[in-house]
Amino acid sequence: MSERTPAEFHPETVAAAYGVASDTAFGAVAPPLYLSSTYEFAGFDAPRAYDYGRVGNPTRDLVAEAIARLEGGAGAVMTPSGMAALDLLIGRLPVGSLVVAPHDCYGGTMRLLKARAELGQIRLALVNQSDMEVFGQQLRDHPALVLIETPSNPLLRVVDIAALSTLARNAGARVAVDNTFLSPALQQPLSLGADYVLHSTTKFPTPFDVIAGAVIAADPEEAKKLKHWANVTGAIASPFDSWLTLRGLRTLFARMAGQERNAMAVAERLRGHRAVARVHYPGLADHPDHVLASRQQTGFGAMMSFELVGGIPAVQRFVGVVRGFTLAESLGGVESLVAHPATMTHADMGPEARANAGISDGLLRLSVGLEHIDDLLAGLEVGLQAAESLSEVA
Repeated sequence: MSERTPAEFHPETVAAAYGVASDTAFGAVAPPLYLSSTYEFAGFDAPRAYDYGRVGNPTRDLVAEAIARLEGGAGAVMTPSGMAALDLLIGRLPVGSLVVAPHDCYGGTMRLLKARAELGQIRLALVNQSDMEVFGQQLRDHPALVLIETPSNPLLRVVDIAALSTLARNAGARVAVDNTFLSPALQQPLSLGADYVLHSTTKFPTPFDVIAGAVIAADPEEAKKLKHWANVTGAIASPFDSWLTLRGLRTLFARMAGQERNAMAVAERLRGHRAVARVHYPGLADHPDHVLASRQQTGFGAMMSFELVGGIPAVQRFVGVVRGFTLAESLGGVESLVAHPATMTHADMGPEARANAGISDGLLRLSVGLEHIDDLLAGLEVGLQAAESLSEVA
């Protein structure tokens, strides 16, 4: 890999082979795992490339380089979690800076932003970023950072990264895009004008092996500043977590392709079912953001949500008997999961904020895995029949 320039490789090749056969000590094909916390100096006042593990680690740097290349960025920092990646970005802002974020963002993101705002460290504006007029009005207050989440969690709303980035840049703001739901396999926000990309690499890059995160910068100087700030704060991923993340990247594109095929089949089955009020999946032609998603994404991913007609009672019936989908938080693994945002991932938002975001009590979120599609559809039908029988009784 090192003998050719990044432009010569397709992203699939970068994911599958970055760092392969680069070991100069023993010729190991798989990149070594460096667990040392400290490194020997060559002599007095003569540090080598690495001196202390918080400052830098060969394994962590290798996966950061791979993710940066996949996103088309100048550099990346690996963090202990996706939330740590966001906080690394927020922590560098001057006190009192305005952050503009989506009104329907991930519950953990909203919790972090509100906590920082309550401490007086930032000012926070939550806006509907699909409404360009409202978004433009908010930019008049000169925000330092605009945070975009597309597709959104859990309603899979898609916003125009290029248009929002242009408006933000004209207002003097930097733009960070949470790309967790699609991964660099299906969307590259930096190519659409974003300044940073955020990931919970716990999800699609490293399915259920490890909790970790990443922040990627488009500008080389910003990448250096982020790396420095990670050293200052200690917000760095461990060597072993980094090694697991690199291992997960090897199969990212193949997994995403299979999971997306399954997701489309599941979405088609849900659509039109009598127990289902609506399906949120941009891959469906009748989804309101289908055209936009088709333009700025290279695929529609494995995430979706749907609303059951019967509300909480129907949800309880569904999750009690559904097969093939495990009731659990997180997403992106090879195992299919179902989550109830109102009582799980977005519980901390509170009922008023959930209602404002459009997250109903009857909403369920699916992360579709790699099981055989016939098994997934059959298991799904068991849950839907239970929810439908409740509505029939009512």
